[in-house]
Amino acid sequence: MKLRLIAYAAPIALLAACGSNDSDSEADGDMNAASEAALNDNLATDPDLAGSNEAGAALSGTGNQNVPEIDTSTRAIEAARARASELVGGSANMDAVPSPRRLADDAPDTPAMVQAARIMQSGNGGNCFEAVSYSSAWAAKLPSEFPVYPRGNTLEAAGNDQGACSVRAITFRTGVPKSDVLAFYATRADDAGYTVEHVMKGGESVLSSIKGNSAMVIYARELPGNVTEIDLVTSKR
Repeated sequence: MKLRLIAYAAPIALLAACGSNDSDSEADGDMNAASEAALNDNLATDPDLAGSNEAGAALSGTGNQNVPEIDTSTRAIEAARARASELVGGSANMDAVPSPRRLADDAPDTPAMVQAARIMQSGNGGNCFEAVSYSSAWAAKLPSEFPVYPRGNTLEAAGNDQGACSVRAITFRTGVPKSDVLAFYATRADDAGYTVEHVMKGGESVLSSIKGNSAMVIYARELPGNVTEIDLVTSKR
């Protein structure tokens, strides 16, 4: 299980147990036809999500690790970067990633990290992550401001729209360097009126963005083979 939601900006490894008996979970790691149709329909109609459906993208939504090898060729990286630039209105509009605030592994989370986690958890007085369902279709239901990075390979997707909850959690991989991916999301957040904080903690980059009762958090890490892995978690109200 690689998808890790946040509880006050800390990974929740037990999420798999919470969602393992959900009726929307897909047995044996296979994507069912309904999920595939819903995902492809949304990707076809939303230009902000179109980059997630380009050649080579993989979708499982259930922890299936049978994902095609990430294309780290110069051609693939430049194509993904070009699409990301289009989504922010051109390369001149791409912001630099804010300089990270470096925290010790055991340091308290920042107020922004805590606030973002509280926004995501709250719903009808409970924890929105307790009733998530797993389906690749959730990747197509991300807020339009925060799509999967162009040509990113989605490993897992989960979400919950029950009651006041509106959470999405996606894990994807890309051959694009981490700094470029973070710059894309920082720019999208800033353009949408979110405040943005960048922290380094526990060997990961954590990008926290808040706007009123909406939040977006990214955990980003570098994997062997020049691959970037992203946990993207959102809640928009």
